[in-house]
This record gives sequence, structure tokens and C-alpha cells, in this order.
Amino acid sequence: MAPSRVIILGVAVMAAAGAGLVARNIASQPPEQIVLEAAAPEPAIRLTEVLVMNGDVPMGAELGGQLSWQSWPSSNVYDYFIQRDAEPNAIEDLSRSIARVPIYAGEPLRRSKLIGEGQSFMSSILPSGKRAIATRISADTSAGGFILPNDYVDVIMTRRQADSTGAEGYATETILQNIRVLAIDQAIQEDEEGRRVKVGETATLELTPEQSEIITVAQQMADRLSLALRSVVDTQEEVNEQADHLLSGNGRRGSVRLIKSGQVTEVGARQ
Repeated sequence: MAPSRVIILGVAVMAAAGAGLVARNIASQPPEQIVLEAAAPEPAIRLTEVLVMNGDVPMGAELGGQLSWQSWPSSNVYDYFIQRDAEPNAIEDLSRSIARVPIYAGEPLRRSKLIGEGQSFMSSILPSGKRAIATRISADTSAGGFILPNDYVDVIMTRRQADSTGAEGYATETILQNIRVLAIDQAIQEDEEGRRVKVGETATLELTPEQSEIITVAQQMADRLSLALRSVVDTQEEVNEQADHLLSGNGRRGSVRLIKSGQVTEVGARQ
């Protein structure tokens, strides 16, 4: 074999051996470790347990078992919420409380929506400056029994009256308008499921002191008082007229009124 070929063959063998050695070294090296930086932990949200409603409670009903503690973000907790840290026994203490207004599931309970201890329900829901007066009703004087608490009505007085010839007839007059009905008998709120309405015998109306006097006089004068149900749209109407003439003529505060046979007479001055 020619010397040149021997040299070429030797170089090729040495190159192959070197390549194999390099490949072996690369394969034996451990894989490069990639280190990932951990994300910074998010700040924890501070929670506070507050007293919330589990279910709806209608106006005038006991809270009963509709109370539970629920965790709320502390940033959304207001001073008027009932907090477990401050009142741990609130569920037991408030379970027999009465709702002043309707309270709904999921809302935090507020003491302002409850009747204070020792207060009657009716006096607690009556707005300042208003009076509650009861008047007798029946199906034919209360829109067939479809008047319910929180409806608004006009009060119509019907009485016998003689004309100039002495012939008797009936006169009607709307003595009060846009009056809120507080209760029918003892029912403070209508049936939520729309069941058949029970016709009551007494309607309790929300009146001003002067309106209370008007309807008290009218109850003595009238053969019948009827309640006329108003449309929801008409309840926004501002009414300035009422039957002031039933109270007195001139200077009602300085006179005594006698009602006899349906007629009002001024008989003297109060001392």
C-alpha cells in the first residue's frame, strides 16, 4: 500500500475516534437546569364574619332561623353591620326579633330594620307626625276585598240628606284622598303567593292628626264610609284638598262640635 494512503487512512481513523469521544462526552453531561423565579404571593384578603339573612322575612314576622354568619371582605363591611367579633351571640339574641320592613335573603342584617325592644309593631312602622285610625269595612265598601296593606285609597262618605223640598236622598262626598292603608284587620302584608284574599272587617289608615279628626267626625255622620282603591300611578299625585268643613266653620280650634242626626253644630268656645 502506498505510504500516502496509509497516512490518509490513519488521519481518518483518528478523526473518527475524536468525533466519537466528543459525542460520548456530550451525552454524559447532565441537562442544564432552568431556574424559574417564583411569582410573588398575592396579598391575602382580610375577611370579617357578618350576620346575613338566609331567606326572606316579610314585614311584621320573626327572623327565626333565617340568620347565619358569612365572611365578607373587611373593606366592604360597614359600621352598621352586625359583626361576629363584636357580637358572637347575635343569632340567638336576634332570632325572635320582628322585621320592621321586608328583609331579603343574602343581605346583611341591620338593627334599623328591626323593631326595638318594648315597641309595638304598628307604632314602630308609623312615620313621624302620622296617626293610625281604624275604620270598619266590608266587601262592598272596600273594592270587593281587593284592598290590601300598602295600597292607597280615597275615603268616600255617604249619608242621608234632605233637599229644599224636604225629600230625603243620599249625598256622597270624598272626604280624604290618597290615604295609605297600613293594615286590614291584623294582616300587615298581603299573601306573597297571591292566594285568595280574605275580606277584613277593619282597615287601619295612615293619617295626619287633622285627617284623623275628619274621619272621626265622618264616622259619626255617615251612613257608610267606603274605600276607593287608587291606581299605583295615581299614588304619586299630590293632594291638597280634604273635607275640612266637617271639623268646623270659623276658628275650629276655639269651638265645640256637636253631631246630632248627622248634622254638625258649633255650640260654644273651649276654655
